[in-house]
Amino acid sequence: MRMLPKSAFGQTVLLIGVLLLINQVVSYLSVTYYFIQPSYQQINSLLATQVKTLLHQGMVDTPTPAYSEFTRKTGIRVYTAQQAMRKDLANATYYGFMSASVSRSLKTRADVRISTQPSTNPSSPYLVWINLDTHPERWIAIPISGLSEANISPLTMYLMVIGVLSVAGGWLFVRRLNRPLQALQRAALQVGQGNSPAPLKEQGSSEMIEVTRAFNRMNQGIQQLERDRTLMTAGISHDLRTPLTRIRLATEMLPDEQDWLKEGIVNDIEDMNAIIDQFIDYARQEGAERLESADLNALICELAQVRHIEETHHIELKLNDVPLLTLRKIAIKRVLDNLIENAFRYGSNNIVVTTFEDKASRRVYCRVRDFGPGIPDHELDDVFMPFTQGDKARGSLGSGLGLAITRRIIKSHHGDIALRNHPEKGLIAEFWLPVT
Repeated sequence: MRMLPKSAFGQTVLLIGVLLLINQVVSYLSVTYYFIQPSYQQINSLLATQVKTLLHQGMVDTPTPAYSEFTRKTGIRVYTAQQAMRKDLANATYYGFMSASVSRSLKTRADVRISTQPSTNPSSPYLVWINLDTHPERWIAIPISGLSEANISPLTMYLMVIGVLSVAGGWLFVRRLNRPLQALQRAALQVGQGNSPAPLKEQGSSEMIEVTRAFNRMNQGIQQLERDRTLMTAGISHDLRTPLTRIRLATEMLPDEQDWLKEGIVNDIEDMNAIIDQFIDYARQEGAERLESADLNALICELAQVRHIEETHHIELKLNDVPLLTLRKIAIKRVLDNLIENAFRYGSNNIVVTTFEDKASRRVYCRVRDFGPGIPDHELDDVFMPFTQGDKARGSLGSGLGLAITRRIIKSHHGDIALRNHPEKGLIAEFWLPVT
């Protein structure tokens, strides 16, 4: 299972978080070893000094005349084990690192514990209990201030707050940095679908501004190429139709005994005009038509009535309830007309058109099936390429732009189209459109 984020945003935030974590750990260890630990060492040294004073004055085993005065001035007292238990020794906490430090200073094993004093002594809230191996029945009680309980210290809270604020600031910074990238991604998808997005706002870092500027120039160049292509296609169409018209006029003047020749020339001229129309349709920008809400089943029924003009053609409709779709009606009718025409021309006189909704993926599907010879599986994807035909299997005629135009229209609606052979016989052309 991949744990690292894939996006640049997630990776940058993770990098900032890891670096801050390392910085926090190093800072905590540095403060602990260079500030807190020396303070505790100093406290341990003072405790050992106080114990040495008591040992030197002989106040640990038996009270001396100076014991009362010493106790009054320092607050340090010596208790027996029973007295210490009555003074809350049982609730004192053992500290190993302090015991080890004091033992090294006194050169004898020492047991160091700490308990809290009553609130009547706020100046020294903690009481340090020390027991020596050389005097096992005596406990030395030394009041001291400056110690803290073993909980989350202010240093820890400070480092945590700094870490959270730093990560939040890094997240906001990376989010602002990635916003132009997201806009660039959306615009690139629109260009890939044949649309022309508005120029992007140049914002962000200097590198991001340069990339955005280059993209805007590329988008303008693509738009200019599309305009030039459309103009060139229109010019070629005009230049070709003029001599074709003259040829047809001349054909009409042929004598009646040459009707067979006249009919052949007229059919060739109509085929050439149809090919020219396909060139123009392929070059046309489908995005010029307005999007509107439409019923796909109604469009299919409308085309089915038109196609029933020929008596030999029969369309079986299996239309299920589907929601309204946001689409370009003329463009989708061109798709349906092309698929139905191909099914009749290259498949069979009987075809089946089916629609249904996939609610899980929020898609509406349309299938057009014929009962013809089909297309070899290795050629199914190739027939969508411009000027490519499935001649070997279906004896196709024309320019080979029909399915290329169909795919472009479906892609512009954020859908997809595919061909596949039916297991029994025939070809299935299926496309889907998203439910918005």
